[in-house]
Amino acid sequence: MVFLQLFLMLILILIAAQVFTNALEHLGEKLKISEGVTGSLFAAVGTALPETSIPLLALLAGTQNMATNHEIGVGAILGAPLMLATLSISLMAFAVWLRRGSQGHFHPEKHGLIRDLNFFIMAFVLASVAMYVPHENAVVRAALSFGMVLIYFIYIMLTIRASKALVQDGHGTEADEEMYLNRLGLPDNMVVIVLQLVLGLVLLVAGAKGFIHGVEAAAALIGISTLLLSLLIIPIATELPEKVNSILWIRKGKDTLAFGNITGAMVFQGTLLPAIGIMLTPWEPRVEVLAGVIVTLLAAIWLRAMIARGQLRIWHLWVNGGMYLAYLAIVLG
Repeated sequence: MVFLQLFLMLILILIAAQVFTNALEHLGEKLKISEGVTGSLFAAVGTALPETSIPLLALLAGTQNMATNHEIGVGAILGAPLMLATLSISLMAFAVWLRRGSQGHFHPEKHGLIRDLNFFIMAFVLASVAMYVPHENAVVRAALSFGMVLIYFIYIMLTIRASKALVQDGHGTEADEEMYLNRLGLPDNMVVIVLQLVLGLVLLVAGAKGFIHGVEAAAALIGISTLLLSLLIIPIATELPEKVNSILWIRKGKDTLAFGNITGAMVFQGTLLPAIGIMLTPWEPRVEVLAGVIVTLLAAIWLRAMIARGQLRIWHLWVNGGMYLAYLAIVLG
């Protein structure tokens, strides 16, 4: 029964992702904004809602056991960027491997992708430093948290500012097909676009929530600690919207949207959520946590180095997937 639930929720997520991305392309086209803004801001924040809710609910309204709440919160906060920077990135390579070959290239808009990764790496380094600041030193922790929130604010400003020039250079968002609600006879206007966006987002959240419950039940059958559940299992479920959206876009040749959806989510989840974790949890460098942070940073730095060279190949992303396997070996071995 548990595995049937997982399958049904996965189907719901796939349908919801298609509805959401279809509406988002029309929104970007209607607003005349770049694919970078559409992917890195709109899609990234929208599809990050499921994984954002897990640590917030755990820390603010979790169980009676505060230690358990902290483990779920820290694991969910750090597990999401880990999953995005490693497994999610590599899945895009597998999605187009047969079509482009292992030596084939990705062609995302370079400057926007580098900007996303620079901001993420900067913020995640601060999150790592905060692990070695005693919880009693509230002033320093508060300063680090404020710095991470400020990083995301500056990131938004720069991403929006770059949009106009990118549209003029041919990186404007374009919709490939008619919006689904228009096929039902509804008019092609902003109200209907927002309606389909909300519909897709509600379905995404519902599917992800149902998948999480199924994964938790399956994990209980297997037997796994709360921290490892939060670091490994929950992110697989909560990151499905980003994975599916990016795979849909990468298969259409929309590389900028696909990468921006993931790296934009990395910036969002690598700034605002760790800022909350630093203030509300012990935020200590336990082995599982520290290993996850190091692997996440290495994966982001590797991707940053490859795109900076100007040639991002299919096999480069498989290295990110290999880093996830290495992390599994560390925490499970």
